[in-house]
Amino acid sequence: MAQKFYISGSEKFADASKYKFGKYITFSIMAAFILRLGQLQIIEGDKYKSVSEAQAIKKVRVEPFRGNIFDRNGNMVVHNEASFSVTLTPSSFKPEVMPLLSSILEMDSTEIQAVVKKYLVYSKFNPIKIYRDADFRIVSLIEEYSDELPGIDVVVEPKRLYEFSGNMAHLLGYTREISKQQLANAPYYYPGDLVGQAGIERTFEQDLRGREGVEYVAVNKFGQRVASYNEGKNDVPAKNGFDLFIGIDIQLQELAEKLLEGRRGAVVAVNPEDGGVLALASKPDYDPRSFSGKVTASVFRELSNNEASPLLHRAIMSQYPPGSTWKMLIAMAALQEGIINEQTTINCGGGLQYGGKFRKCHGAHGPTAVRKAIQTSCNVFFYTLGMRLGYEKFERYGKMFGFGMKSGVDLPHENGGLLPTKSWLESRLGKGGASEGRLVNYGIGQGEILVTPLQMAVYTAAIANEGTYNQPHVVTHIRNNITNRKEPLNYRSEKLPIDKSVFKIIKDGMFDVVNVSGGTASAAKLYDVSVCGKTGTAENPHGQDHAWFVAFAPKENPKIALCVFVENAGFGGAIAAPIAHKLLDAFFHNEKYDEYMGKKIPRRKDSTAVTAEPIVIPEIQETEDVIVD
Repeated sequence: MAQKFYISGSEKFADASKYKFGKYITFSIMAAFILRLGQLQIIEGDKYKSVSEAQAIKKVRVEPFRGNIFDRNGNMVVHNEASFSVTLTPSSFKPEVMPLLSSILEMDSTEIQAVVKKYLVYSKFNPIKIYRDADFRIVSLIEEYSDELPGIDVVVEPKRLYEFSGNMAHLLGYTREISKQQLANAPYYYPGDLVGQAGIERTFEQDLRGREGVEYVAVNKFGQRVASYNEGKNDVPAKNGFDLFIGIDIQLQELAEKLLEGRRGAVVAVNPEDGGVLALASKPDYDPRSFSGKVTASVFRELSNNEASPLLHRAIMSQYPPGSTWKMLIAMAALQEGIINEQTTINCGGGLQYGGKFRKCHGAHGPTAVRKAIQTSCNVFFYTLGMRLGYEKFERYGKMFGFGMKSGVDLPHENGGLLPTKSWLESRLGKGGASEGRLVNYGIGQGEILVTPLQMAVYTAAIANEGTYNQPHVVTHIRNNITNRKEPLNYRSEKLPIDKSVFKIIKDGMFDVVNVSGGTASAAKLYDVSVCGKTGTAENPHGQDHAWFVAFAPKENPKIALCVFVENAGFGGAIAAPIAHKLLDAFFHNEKYDEYMGKKIPRRKDSTAVTAEPIVIPEIQETEDVIVD
């Protein structure tokens, strides 16, 4: 007999519960798969599509921004903005798309090929910058046709901007594409990199350039970027360059450039307290903005071929006889060595007969002591001292004030001038070359002596501060962007072995040059600031004489020392001294900037303005001589 089975109500409920639970589990799993599939295909579809298209991982350089440059008051002088450059990677580029690329860049294909050929010798895998400072039209077209332009990319690089109205060209310098020779000596650079080529941009290149970064990206078979690799976790960020702080008084600099306009010459102003450069102008010059961004090949060629030599930094490279501005050096040496004292007189009858030649003076000064000799620029007095001094002492004191050697200023291409020593003369002219007759000329700063305007400004500053020779410098501090600390730079300072009493005599004579009747530089006088100065007219066998003027002010606790030099301009008192007058006037009186610049400009915020001190004219014998030095 067949056996029957019965299912109780509780068993039926248990089976229904299991069925429902299984159904919910199934639907939940299906929903999870559907949601995940939607996330992968819809929400993150582009991301995974890029990854699927990626054929390789590419290492991309990220260029840092160069450091900024600030003036003595913390105002930004030079900074950067982002600029777009077009690069071509030879290994990925297809020659058949050259017409399209040429049309987008509006460049002849031969010009593009010439750029590529220039750098192809380094590596066909390195991107070559073929177009700088691309505008929105070019960038957008390259993006639009990116699939048809394999090996063509747009990268970001810094572009220098200048926040002042002058040029300051020789001081700041400029950046330019690295040369083959520089690449050979600096393996950490790449073809097309911008490097400092002049001025402090060159001297402080390693501080300003920063440290490059690295970005890893996934690229497709065309070499085009399709995604970041590992969400950027392996990237190394770029470190921007360090910032420089310079001691330049921007408004004094702009005025110096304006006053030299149309001339060939230089102005150098320094702080006697520490050697910091307040202004350094050289004319003719150029606009450093012309080297920022897209630079045509003709820019540098035109400057190089210009007969006026605008690339020549006359303040530190050009060398000239110092003329009568040299006389204080001869006087200091003679006083310190006891060859003369303050009361010693030498009779001037209008000239000196020596070696069968009559050497003229500016007039017949009669019995003349050192103070009056400086005031009237008496040649006879210094002819005589030159001979009495002799070669050994002449060399010692010349080197003491830095002549015949580089000053060590933080600018490239400085020349050291020439101090004609006995050994130098004999090596070129034979044993009799160092004759006493040459010392006659050396006494008044003529002959083979050659100096730079910078050397003369530093020499004048050492007189102003009564015997401390400070190494001249443009950059005062560097801000380390890693530690975020503003760090001062150390420069050489040396106390010269000359008595204070000697400097007092020299400073009195230089004061008389400007402020006493018969002096050679009355054009430099200020009525509320005691200016001390000395004119010079350097003989030029190739044309009109050169004009010199050196000065410092005030007489006590001086705040500025300067040198004005103008090529082929004639008498220093007539040409260079009036330029110095305006510079000093504007330095001590803010409102004078507006007048001399011929326009309204912002007032200086610095603390260099000095409370004017009354001038006390000492009692001194006046002269009726006509002075033309």
